[in-house]
Amino acid sequence: MIKTKILFFAVAISFSFGFAFNSILYKVNTKQTNMKRVTGIGGIFFKCKDPKMINEWYKTHLGLDTTPYGAKFEWKDQSESSKNGYTLWSPFPDDTKYFAPSEKDFMINYRVDNIEALVEVLKKEGVTILDKIETYDYGKFVHILDPEGNKIELFEANDKE
Repeated sequence: MIKTKILFFAVAISFSFGFAFNSILYKVNTKQTNMKRVTGIGGIFFKCKDPKMINEWYKTHLGLDTTPYGAKFEWKDQSESSKNGYTLWSPFPDDTKYFAPSEKDFMINYRVDNIEALVEVLKKEGVTILDKIETYDYGKFVHILDPEGNKIELFEANDKE
């Protein structure tokens, strides 16, 4: 009788610990998979034979306010109207190595909220991370590859400027 009670008590405790542990793991995994990932397009970059000429053409014919880096399309964050953001349009020289290892003539830059946390999740999911997170005055960057070898730039903006 005492052995049965001890066995029952041990099973009940094991079950309780297992349930608690599983609940904790579920919450951790749910946080990672349900985290906000891409929040918008930060930029569209493409190769061309003569970026200076392309900038001038778009300025003259389509009214883009171009600089040597392209054009900024500024906007207000819908959820925080005091927060400004921008999407960058930028032509690159035909022979740029910036898009490598991708052989495509374009690269899309996606805005993200928490680049460090996202990179950790992407690593666990087996996504190819091409470099380390770089930090500049205007934000943080890292590059990844999609399954077809397209290079993608992830960008956590410093929208305080």
